[in-house]
Amino acid sequence: MWSAIRRFRRRGLATMKKELEDTQVALEASHKVIAGLTKIGLSMSKKIEKMKVKKQQAKASHVECHQKFQAGIHEAEDSMQAQHLIIEALVEEKDSLLQTIQGLQEANNAPAPFNDEWEEEPEEHPKEEEIEDIPLGEGEIDDE
Repeated sequence: MWSAIRRFRRRGLATMKKELEDTQVALEASHKVIAGLTKIGLSMSKKIEKMKVKKQQAKASHVECHQKFQAGIHEAEDSMQAQHLIIEALVEEKDSLLQTIQGLQEANNAPAPFNDEWEEEPEEHPKEEEIEDIPLGEGEIDDE
């Protein structure tokens, strides 16, 4: 009987030892899976951070580009406004010069060669010489 108890204990201990070994193997496998998932998670976190930095850089670049574009537009508008003012000043100067010329002509009793309307010279189109078709008579030879 005591030997049966000893065998039962030995089998129980062997079974418990086997279960403990199986649990330890499963636990080590779980640790490996957890370590792998942690590594993947860290890698993904780094990639996300890089993507955030790239997104911020792209946004900053876009803002800078937009500001440069706006500055270019303002510069063009300022240039156009300055050109408009120059044109207005030139028109006023032209009017003043025409008045001066007309005043001098009136003072000298000369005919006015200028008026406010510009006369356009007609375009010359030289007429092309028309070549007449001269029919050749029957039996005549064309030496040309």
